[in-house]
Amino acid sequence: MYYNPYHYPAAPYLQPSPAYMMGGHLPRTYPPVNTEIFSKSIKSFKLLIDQGAILLDRLGNLNFSKKLMNAAQQGKQAEVDHLIKSLGLKVPVKTTYSPSGVKFELSTNSDPGTNISCCTLNINMKWGH
Repeated sequence: MYYNPYHYPAAPYLQPSPAYMMGGHLPRTYPPVNTEIFSKSIKSFKLLIDQGAILLDRLGNLNFSKKLMNAAQQGKQAEVDHLIKSLGLKVPVKTTYSPSGVKFELSTNSDPGTNISCCTLNINMKWGH
């Protein structure tokens, strides 16, 4: 018998199902759609967008942005955090920076029942080369 390395007999368990071969699909059952969590996320994200707009407006103030950039350039994370906290935003903001840019991560407060935050808004901006 001649051995052909490119011929592999199909195993019975790899054969397509008769429903698939006839063009039918196996019925799938899904749980009913519940938009409650999604609706809460949408409301939370709207808050993040509003808070992000406040942050951007304040960053548009030349004196404030100069203080922020000077503190970041000197590696004074505590001062950067204090400046951002002084804006009085209603959501937590995590600020990270490099010589070329800054990132603000605004997140919703954790859900008391699950201790999980639903939404995050990242604002990444360039401020150097």
